[in-house]
Amino acid sequence: MLEIDGLDVHYDGVHALRGLSLSVAEGEIVALLGNNGAGKTTTLSAISGLVRPSGGTVAFQGDDITRRRPHRITAAGLVHVPEGRKIFSTLSVHENLQLGGYLVRDQVELRRRVERVYELLPRMAERRAQHGGTLSGGEQQMLAIGRALVTGPKLLLLDEPSMGLAPLIVAQIMDLIRDINTDGTSVLLVEQNAAAALKIAHRGYVLESGACVLDGPAASLREEPKVVEAYLGGT
Repeated sequence: MLEIDGLDVHYDGVHALRGLSLSVAEGEIVALLGNNGAGKTTTLSAISGLVRPSGGTVAFQGDDITRRRPHRITAAGLVHVPEGRKIFSTLSVHENLQLGGYLVRDQVELRRRVERVYELLPRMAERRAQHGGTLSGGEQQMLAIGRALVTGPKLLLLDEPSMGLAPLIVAQIMDLIRDINTDGTSVLLVEQNAAAALKIAHRGYVLESGACVLDGPAASLREEPKVVEAYLGGT
């Protein structure tokens, strides 16, 4: 579904990605792990067209999207939920979800997608008239993911969805990601909480200084000594 080959990104004098190659197959959850500054967010931004690569290629469902504009990448079914949620705080939950369907011309289909989000996220249904800015951090993250689902992703790029959330809410977010995947959407997940990510992922990649240093099935990475020491608290 997604094939990244030899990707290089330079900006502000920094060589942020160094010949990065990775893939996501249809139906997979793939975790992208690494410390701050490893290049994880840059990877997602390069995939979604927010950052222009200086070398290498990004292919989605067999089409080269390396130089494609972000709105065209989104329209193709590759949807990016950035770090920090970026919801519209002065709009209601329902209005935020409707804005996720800005590319959907069929209003019946738009309503169907919004209702499906409410089925997945009953808390959002309860708060449909509430302003986004008055939601808790976990609810805002759920809203950001729900809005992306209304867009109709085939592949969902999630950047640090658990950041700043309590453990119980993190577990709920991870359950939501698993449900989204079961519903038919592939996921590329950037996550500082490596333990949570590797519990739900099928495969994973570990980045250091913009390059991949480890990859493999999630179960194998959970047992890899370097991953245990660096990302799983040595346990």
